[in-house]
Amino acid sequence: MGRQHWKKIWVGSAGNMVEWFDWFVYASFATYFAGSFFPSGNPTAQLMNTAGIFAVGFFMRPVGGWLLGRVGDRKGRKAALTLTVTLMSASAVLIAVAPTYTVAGYGGAAVLLVARLLQGLSVGGEYAASATYLTEASAPDRRGFASSFQYVSMTAGQLVGLGLQIVLQRTLSEEALHSWGWRIPFIIGALGAAVVFYLRRNMLETEVYEAADGSGGPAEEQRGTLTALWRHRREAFLVIALTMGGTVAYYTYTTYLTKYLSNSAGLPKQTATLVSFCALLVFMCLQPLAGLLSDRIGRRPLLITFAVGSTFLTVPIMTMLRDAGSFWPAFGLALLALVVVTGYTSINACVKAELFPTGVRALGVALPYAIANALFGGTAEYVALWFKKGGAESGYYWYVAGCAAVSLVVYLTMRETRDIDLHRVGSGPAAAADPDEQATVGAR
Repeated sequence: MGRQHWKKIWVGSAGNMVEWFDWFVYASFATYFAGSFFPSGNPTAQLMNTAGIFAVGFFMRPVGGWLLGRVGDRKGRKAALTLTVTLMSASAVLIAVAPTYTVAGYGGAAVLLVARLLQGLSVGGEYAASATYLTEASAPDRRGFASSFQYVSMTAGQLVGLGLQIVLQRTLSEEALHSWGWRIPFIIGALGAAVVFYLRRNMLETEVYEAADGSGGPAEEQRGTLTALWRHRREAFLVIALTMGGTVAYYTYTTYLTKYLSNSAGLPKQTATLVSFCALLVFMCLQPLAGLLSDRIGRRPLLITFAVGSTFLTVPIMTMLRDAGSFWPAFGLALLALVVVTGYTSINACVKAELFPTGVRALGVALPYAIANALFGGTAEYVALWFKKGGAESGYYWYVAGCAAVSLVVYLTMRETRDIDLHRVGSGPAAAADPDEQATVGAR
């Protein structure tokens, strides 16, 4: 890969890291600010309220996916990426200054809700714009490796958030963290977003987009439209189905893991946070290796490995995690789970981008992926807490395994996408004859 390719991957990844720092920091600090926005009482009920607002952000992601996906296809990947970080910065500022329940009643929760709506809009477009940008900016035989940096940067953002949480836990008292300390990461997130805004204003557009701009693909006036996406509805439904199992498993072992270890396994918050941090650090390092492997053997083998592992190992892993009484058993089980999830996270960005032609690629990835996340990823934590509150926590383990089983069927029946030519996908006689087969042009 040339210097320009690395530069594009670096800029895209740096922005993605800040985006996901702001997104995940809400979840990682929820245990500290849950009581600030809702009446005192049952801690689980408070967490369910904050998890509900967390889920609302996911339900805005389809809107953000449509809006910013359209921008990405019509104005360019650079324009979409710049807009997403602007929205994220605004949301971080709102959360940082939101009044508490004792000051403004439910007014603080309303501000929190608005901020999450903005975050949902931003991330709804960020995932697709980032996935598309990283896939298009890489060398054809290194798309899996390059796009894996999306989850490297996503995980790095979460690690920075968790690392900051560990520092604050050791420098501030429990009372200070619950009172005002939880605002610090949101202030940092807003400042980081301002820096990334500058970087993205000066980033380079991808050659694939520039080559297709004004030629080929959908008619110019239909670029990034729902009409153009409808021509690729089979691929859109495929994105929803292949995302289902992956997103539930990912959010279970990342954003929900710390709460699960604290509330269900009974580990101290500091220990639970350290387990998540260490497991995620190894997980982050695995992404490029798995992406590189997919460039050699294809995407389907990794996806199938993830789905089989998640289907059959989720219940025993979650059961043993609940009984983990110290750091090392919890770390080993969490790491095992994340190794399995790597089969999905390392390559799902490029797989989705490889399904669509350039003129509808950003929207094609954004909208169906955001829908899948709204239905499954965003609700994962809320569903887990609902099972726990109902006294049937193990039911959630089977729910995760079931979602993975559905995706397994999709992985077993879908075609390989590794060798697709991004310049040609969706064009030529095959496309004219059968739009549903467009994404497989050039595949093995």
